[in-house]
Amino acid sequence: MEITKSFIRLPFAFDAGQLAKEAAALPETAWMPHPSGMRGNSAVPLISRGGGDNDAFDGRMEATPHLTRCAYTQQVMASFGEVLGRSRFMRLESGCEVAAHVDFNYHWHTRVRIHVPVVTHTGVIFHCGGEQVHMAVGQCWIFNSWRRHRVINGGPATRIHLVIDAAGSSRFWRLVREMEAFDPTADAEAIDRRCQSTPFDPNWHGTLNTERFNTAPVMAPGEIDALVAGLIADFEAHRGNDPQLIDHYKTMLTDFCKDWREAWHLHGYAAAGQPHYQALINALRRKLRPDPRALVTASNEVGVNPIINQRILAPALAPDQAGRFSSG
Repeated sequence: MEITKSFIRLPFAFDAGQLAKEAAALPETAWMPHPSGMRGNSAVPLISRGGGDNDAFDGRMEATPHLTRCAYTQQVMASFGEVLGRSRFMRLESGCEVAAHVDFNYHWHTRVRIHVPVVTHTGVIFHCGGEQVHMAVGQCWIFNSWRRHRVINGGPATRIHLVIDAAGSSRFWRLVREMEAFDPTADAEAIDRRCQSTPFDPNWHGTLNTERFNTAPVMAPGEIDALVAGLIADFEAHRGNDPQLIDHYKTMLTDFCKDWREAWHLHGYAAAGQPHYQALINALRRKLRPDPRALVTASNEVGVNPIINQRILAPALAPDQAGRFSSG
């Protein structure tokens, strides 16, 4: 995640009416409830693991049968020219909300979420990092999901957004850097003038590039080192954290990195090494203090234990991916 502002509006414009027709044509059975059970939240998977009806972040991402029925939606998604991850139509019913949260798992460390409002109302407000915006239909937005955020539908009807996850090429991030100079509200007209429109072309025959390799069978030592170093710097910077506990966690995490590298040099991706890697993961989990917020990050006050578990340990070992990586 490389966004320095809460909200950035990107210079793209889409035919929200056509997107809305395609979303409305999908059967009600295609709409999956939110995996956490949030009231009024549902989604249709468009790109998912294996093209199935699931909420998985890892594995080969493929277009779902729902997406193949939506010609313009495919065109919109392909127009970014990026390799796309898990993507969906997301629905939020009137009077409901997406509860305040922070995205800190492994997927979100390198992904950005692109929002294209399809059906909305001025009463739908997106809050992030102490700021708030209404995203109008056909516009294109990204936001900083490392900051605490939530969405409230105070409008009279259901809201639908096309939501696309991507890591983003250097080309994409150069555009983000350019658009960071604009205030989405004060500079709305200037952004409008820069917008590249993508009208519906019923004869369009393009391709979507989707993630094929996003979780390694064994996380490389260099990536483990980088994730740990970033986390240590974050909790060291929090003035309210106990200095002795900071030192304890630093030593514990640094030792884990060294032991992981040793195991990697011995086993690599070999199946015989899985018990060794799993033992290192289990040992670190046992050493974490029972209080998940024993240490918190300076950047957004998130407990360090959940970050260790979801950003580092959960994706560190994924033996079910070994066959795909070795075969290419």
